Amino acid sequence: MASKVFGENERRSARLSIFWRLALSSLAIIIVMAGVNLYALSQLRQLTALSTALVSYHYPAIDTAKRLLTSLMTQLRSEKKYLAVPDPIFLRDFDGETEEFRRTLAPLLEQESIADAHRLLKEIDRLHQEYETLFRNTADRQTSRGLKPTGYEARRDTLMSRMTDTLDAYVNLHEERVGTLVSDSRTRSARAEVMTQQLVIAAVLLGLGLAGIATYSILYPLRRLQEHIRQIGQGQFGKSVDVEAPSDLRELVNTVNWMAAKLQELDDMKAEFLAHVSHELRTPLASIREGTQLLLDEVPGPLSREQHDTLRIIMDSSERLIRLISTLLDLSKMEAGMMEYRIVPTDLTRVAETSVDKVRLLAEGKRIQILTEAPPGRLRAPADGARLEQVLDNLLSNALKFSPAGATVNLRMEPDDRAGVLRIAVSDTGPGIPADDLPHIFERFYQGRMQARHAVAGSGLGLALAKRVVEAHGGRIWVESDLGKGTTVLFTLPLARTGGAA
Repeated sequence: MASKVFGENERRSARLSIFWRLALSSLAIIIVMAGVNLYALSQLRQLTALSTALVSYHYPAIDTAKRLLTSLMTQLRSEKKYLAVPDPIFLRDFDGETEEFRRTLAPLLEQESIADAHRLLKEIDRLHQEYETLFRNTADRQTSRGLKPTGYEARRDTLMSRMTDTLDAYVNLHEERVGTLVSDSRTRSARAEVMTQQLVIAAVLLGLGLAGIATYSILYPLRRLQEHIRQIGQGQFGKSVDVEAPSDLRELVNTVNWMAAKLQELDDMKAEFLAHVSHELRTPLASIREGTQLLLDEVPGPLSREQHDTLRIIMDSSERLIRLISTLLDLSKMEAGMMEYRIVPTDLTRVAETSVDKVRLLAEGKRIQILTEAPPGRLRAPADGARLEQVLDNLLSNALKFSPAGATVNLRMEPDDRAGVLRIAVSDTGPGIPADDLPHIFERFYQGRMQARHAVAGSGLGLALAKRVVEAHGGRIWVESDLGKGTTVLFTLPLARTGGAA
């Protein structure tokens, strides 16, 4: 059930176009970054509120309380002067200081929002009124009777002490709140910094993840499609690519599959045509070869030297055409899966000797020496001797074609008991193969640039046939080449039989 739901979600995502995939990924990244910015903004607003409370409320309250303390001291001095010298000037100074004290205290009481602080201010207001009343009464008695009442100074000092203590308590309360706010501000700032860093890192990782997912969902089908097109270019038309792709690419995938199907049809038609034509040509070519051989044997009558040379050319051309047609027929059978292999224990040393004997005349004509390296005794392995002989014929012929006069061609056979394979290599000292040509040399009818440059005749079928024969035996074939120094074609065969005849 879970896999079914997952598959349905995958199909739904595949229906999203490339535009919507990129748009949704970008939108998700924008939303995450907007969330980070909103969080940072909220923390900044809280810090701003704390700073505003410090600047516009607590610090002004502390400064005002300190001014009230100064005002009390000034009132006390004016009071003492008046009681010592009852001069109206000193009384006016006291009245002015008292009025200023009340004007300063009134707004402070009005704006105070802390209950304890407000209670302290109310107490200061009450004590100040009591102090003022005490002074007025004492001043009036002194003016009318000329004597200062006893116990006044003690009562005054008590009221003054209580007012200063209350104002100090008010200042301390606000200073404690300031310390708390500063500490809270630092804590919030540090926490906001850490949280913002974590959110930014998370947002970056999420953005990279979403970008990676969006990119992968687009590039993966494109890479699959690219690989499929590469396989089509190598002649593998039969398979179709099946990949979940965005709706924009779905049509392209279907078009490539349609193209591969059409190419497969054309390839099948070509193979059928080649097989039919090859079969139809082989019979008359065999007749031409036999007739030419009769003429060369002078059965109808003697030949002049010019006639003999002309018939020899016809004979060689007929042989080459018959080999080419046989190769085409074999390739057609292999591709159709109709080739039969007689895999039996085979003396590979004898197979190699037979192939070397076939090309010995060609090698002697170019003064090329063929060296064979093999372990002593007979080397036996399960194989179809005739087909492996075809492979060695093609590899040795190619080596001789590209080797200069007086060169050496090496045929090396060495068993690898640990890997369980027999490794066979054919090396020449020819011009080598360019790196760009190496991936294509096993394709049918492919002739590299070196072959065209050196005007070497060939059909481009020998290596294609060799590859199919080696792979049918469960082996592997590849080429190593050093431009300007030579080429080595290597293939492996299993020493133990891996399957029956095909």
